Amino acid sequence: MNMLRNIKLYFSALALLLGATSCLEKYPESAFQEKDAMRTFADAEQTLTGLYASLKSGNLFSGSLTLMPDIQADLVYAVEGNTNPYGEFWRWDIRPTNLDLDAVYADLYAVITRCNFYLDRIGDVVENEINDTNIETLEQYTGEVYTIRALCYSELLKCFCKAYDPATAKSELGVVIRTKYFTPEPIRRASLYDSYEFVLSDLAEAEKRLDKDKNRASYTYMSLAAAEALHARVALYMQDWDKAIEYSSILIDKRKDTFALADTKTQVTADYTAFDYMWGYDASDEIIWRIGFTETSYGGALGSVFLNFNRDYYYFYPDYIPGKSSLDLYDEKDLRLAGYFYETETGYQNQFSWPLLVKYYGNRDLIDKLIYHVSMPKVFRLAEQYLIRAEAYCQKNDFSKAGNDLTTLRKARYASGGTMNVTKDNWLDNISDERVRELYMEGFRLHDLKRWGRGFERKPQANTQKEASSLKIEPNNPLFVWPIPQHELEAPGSEILPNESNK
Repeated sequence: MNMLRNIKLYFSALALLLGATSCLEKYPESAFQEKDAMRTFADAEQTLTGLYASLKSGNLFSGSLTLMPDIQADLVYAVEGNTNPYGEFWRWDIRPTNLDLDAVYADLYAVITRCNFYLDRIGDVVENEINDTNIETLEQYTGEVYTIRALCYSELLKCFCKAYDPATAKSELGVVIRTKYFTPEPIRRASLYDSYEFVLSDLAEAEKRLDKDKNRASYTYMSLAAAEALHARVALYMQDWDKAIEYSSILIDKRKDTFALADTKTQVTADYTAFDYMWGYDASDEIIWRIGFTETSYGGALGSVFLNFNRDYYYFYPDYIPGKSSLDLYDEKDLRLAGYFYETETGYQNQFSWPLLVKYYGNRDLIDKLIYHVSMPKVFRLAEQYLIRAEAYCQKNDFSKAGNDLTTLRKARYASGGTMNVTKDNWLDNISDERVRELYMEGFRLHDLKRWGRGFERKPQANTQKEASSLKIEPNNPLFVWPIPQHELEAPGSEILPNESNK
């Protein structure tokens, strides 16, 4: 069922530090009264609440961090006459002074700094706590913080570093690793190898603390399952195929009583299938972890650049429309086509019609409050785990198991059929296409192309901007790795080395 048939069709925890000040500096003392902050169990809870709130930033998962990589890639086209959001990314003209780039970098490190503050203080809180139940709860909270920090570092690695190659990782640049809030640390980049190892060490700390009994679908707090989902993703990016299979299998097989794929044929209400409900109401047994929004506390509007319905509440005014090459990947039996896209007339002067992305039309409960195009980011879904395991199986030449995983996912999305046969000759194309179909505009595409060593070519499309509509991007283009923000290179005390894309 199309997600629009039942409808007529930042929180920002920290200010962006400007000028020559590095995003890696501590907050000003006014942000945290350091000598008095986080001394009790209640203080720790409040600090953790602030951490989750900082993840709602429109520069992160509910906005730029999710959208910019896929807009830069081969999934969408800029509409002629659009308002130019993320235009430099679409045109592959990304400068180290770009404000969106800077905001992503700054907000990821802002969350990391909050994590470091918590981790620096939690030992004293536990030592002074006398309630055993509270001590156990603090252990859970600490596991959540380690998972959040690992997630943020993994996103920095995905955007600002080369793809991981075990043969060269020790000689490639990683990210600046900050582990302390109160102790000064050098502002220099670790190796790519050491950066990924740090993420794994954080995940190890998380996994030994998080309570397996707290796993639940559509959870808005970090859980053991969320840490396992991130571990599977990171293992795939590190080309550790066995670990990728191990961790994705935990979620697919061992946790099958908690998580299940959202079926496109199962009705959960009179008007919504399980799949449509997942995108319409941000709730599903498929969702491992989402960032929770309410009508009084929500982040960015992921759907605005694809719809802009709230310009006049009558027509849509998309800044970007799906590329024909992406739409052509869906066949008529694939119900994701009707779930993710809706063809309608736009409000532009020529009123052209085209299938628009409605995946992020918005949470229906928020729409009832006239809050449009705001969807809760579903950072970890079970579908991704099937795709991770299938790709890892292919890398180990186990094409039968890979085909089984892809078939399982596709049968949950198809009206009928969906079987996929995978061979040594077609596996990468099949994995690539299926990741586009399933993860469309969820922020994975640019890094997928980078780690596979693939470029792409845009071909001109009607009603779209001529500039950059016929780009041919080679696999070695430096802008697959985003430039480090210029002020980070120039900040006092900075020893940060630039990327090739900075030059």
